[in-house]
Amino acid sequence: MQLELKDRKAIVAGGSRGIGRSIALAFAAAGADVSICARGEESLRTTETDLKLHGHRVHATTCDLGDSASVRTYVESAAEALGGIDILVNNASGFGASDDEAGWAASINVDLMASVRASYAALPHLEKSQGTIIHVSSIAGLAPSARTPPYGAVKAALIQYTLTQAAQLAAKHIRVNCIAPGSVEFPGGTWEERKTSNPRLYNAVLGSIHFGRLGTPEEIANVALFLASDAASWVTGQTIAVDGGQMLT
Repeated sequence: MQLELKDRKAIVAGGSRGIGRSIALAFAAAGADVSICARGEESLRTTETDLKLHGHRVHATTCDLGDSASVRTYVESAAEALGGIDILVNNASGFGASDDEAGWAASINVDLMASVRASYAALPHLEKSQGTIIHVSSIAGLAPSARTPPYGAVKAALIQYTLTQAAQLAAKHIRVNCIAPGSVEFPGGTWEERKTSNPRLYNAVLGSIHFGRLGTPEEIANVALFLASDAASWVTGQTIAVDGGQMLT
């Protein structure tokens, strides 16, 4: 099965590093024009350069996904630069781990509300293209999350939002799905940092994964590519865990 996105217009919100970067690169390699946004300028420009190697239209700009006006401005600028929107990927996370006001606010404002804001802004374009939305949640939203209560609860809300959106938008032929990654390791990411800062936690998580290793961003991107493609034309309202068996423990 060959997965193609030739001439599709894709937005990856939170697309400069890690999973978002890999999704953006996978889409570009499959033929899509791609827009990415992030807060960090340096990683944004590095990924922009790599995306341009595929020879398609690329749009990249900084954006505060915690701010409604910034999200609206970004989505409209991306739609103008690409000539429309066929695919919206909501990947940003505030990584609200602490069980306090700050942790809950960070998770709600970015992990959940950034996805809502971007969906609102992109909807008129997605209606024209009969496009698709992909949310990136976490397996933390599928089970108790004692270590990171805000993160787990808000990721669960994103899974529920996927179901609701899919039901709301099915009549418009807009598909909405969700990916729930397990523990993914990449340079500069949380798990690479914890390998040295908290080896006990890292090794405990590693030991819980039946495949005996943490995942890679590319493995998440492969599922996003499937969900964005015509191969998934009758798939909507689903959350797919991509975790190497981590949830089986």
